[in-house]
Amino acid sequence: MMMPEPHTYLTIDLGAESGRVMLGCLQQDGKLALNEIHRFANGPVRQADGLHWDVAHLWREIKNGMRIAAAQAGYSLSSIGLDTWGVDFGLLDQNDELLADPFHYRDSRTNGMMEKAFARLGRDEIYRRTGIQFMQLNTLYQLIAMAEGSQFSRAQTLLFMPDLFNYWLSGVKGNEYTIASTSQCLNPSTRTWDVELLSAFGIPPRIFGPILQPGSILGSLLPAVAAETGCPAIPVIAVGSHDTASAVAAVPAAGQDFVYLSSGTWSLMGMETMTPVITPASLAYNVTNEGGVNGTIRLLKNIMGMWLLQECRAEWARAGQSYSYDQLTAMAASAPAFGPVIQPNETVFLEPGAMVQRIQNFCQQSGQAVPQERGLLVRCILESLALEYRRVVNQLEELTGRTASAIHILGGGSRNALLNQFTADCTGKTVVAGPVEATAAGNMLVQAIALGHVAGLAEGRAIIRSSFTPQVFTPGDSSCWDEAYQKYTFKEAL
Repeated sequence: MMMPEPHTYLTIDLGAESGRVMLGCLQQDGKLALNEIHRFANGPVRQADGLHWDVAHLWREIKNGMRIAAAQAGYSLSSIGLDTWGVDFGLLDQNDELLADPFHYRDSRTNGMMEKAFARLGRDEIYRRTGIQFMQLNTLYQLIAMAEGSQFSRAQTLLFMPDLFNYWLSGVKGNEYTIASTSQCLNPSTRTWDVELLSAFGIPPRIFGPILQPGSILGSLLPAVAAETGCPAIPVIAVGSHDTASAVAAVPAAGQDFVYLSSGTWSLMGMETMTPVITPASLAYNVTNEGGVNGTIRLLKNIMGMWLLQECRAEWARAGQSYSYDQLTAMAASAPAFGPVIQPNETVFLEPGAMVQRIQNFCQQSGQAVPQERGLLVRCILESLALEYRRVVNQLEELTGRTASAIHILGGGSRNALLNQFTADCTGKTVVAGPVEATAAGNMLVQAIALGHVAGLAEGRAIIRSSFTPQVFTPGDSSCWDEAYQKYTFKEAL
């Protein structure tokens, strides 16, 4: 490995619950040091026509973080990169002005849109063209809902969330590949927009821009933004702009036979491949082929992850009982094992609000005991997630013909030791947890590779291995989990 010179990278990572601005220093000893300098809340705002993102708030906080970065690092900054969640987008008019706040992917306007799409083109044909998991929140169904309302008359340009902020930072418009691949509008084999698919649903192909590969240098920070924040005119780099693509870039693995699990609001579980897997089996399992860095495909499954617990926690806080995640996990650890379970990806759990009641209703309707105590309800969520992880691991191994040596859990959810141990026990796989800030680390690696400071992804992952010490969870007795898994898959079939 070549020994890099010290370099400092500015990373903006926007998640569905919070945003963070971080400085990363690639030190002369070849290690990456991260420093969070600004964190802020993010979440949906309800307007007259539905749920939206408050992009003005996000843009203010991005610039606030950049001011702090300029004060701390100044002209030692090498570049800036930004990533966000997938599928959501903003529309610009002919004057490049944002038409409205982008819709939130949990908005109910997409209800029934998948069924309308299937009636027009067919489920098999849509999957053959896109290789993307069917979820009503996908960009395609958001656009179909808009097409029904003739909302494209003033729209000239579609920019996914990171593309939008990159445009405001650099003045350059385009659709970065990893974020574009989440849309279900892209052909994963040609890696171009599927014009025939879009036209079939009345979606104007003209609003889509050129596909930019991760690591593309868009240009320098706009003078007005540089002056407002105090940052120098550093390069703005389109990194793995989908947060999961950045997180997977930072998996501390030497080989390829691993499963990754980016654990946060969503649990995104998958394996890396070099070509898309689009087969009858992958369609039946509803797995997705999204773009990764370095020409890879992220063969993965979206699982409704810590969202379930986040919503319960928020509901209890509104009722006057505030708990930390550590407190909730401790309550779950003390609750009886192998009680009721839920299917985390059921549509009933998608929208915000009344999550406790929805979980209890699901248990009642599936003939199980209804969890009343909070510790038992949290344990129900965590055990259900572990069981779902086992199912997805089995599917991924079948689809790729590879046996995973370990599960690498990344992101904030990697701090949940109880769920990590459940996952190891349930799957029979060693679980390697960390780094927690994998998304920021992967974002920085792509910046470093783009600038020639790191030779490539393999070297970048070696840097991650030397920079962070993971927690390792080895599987214990799995016999009880085997029995629970049989019940879990049986209930799903009912």
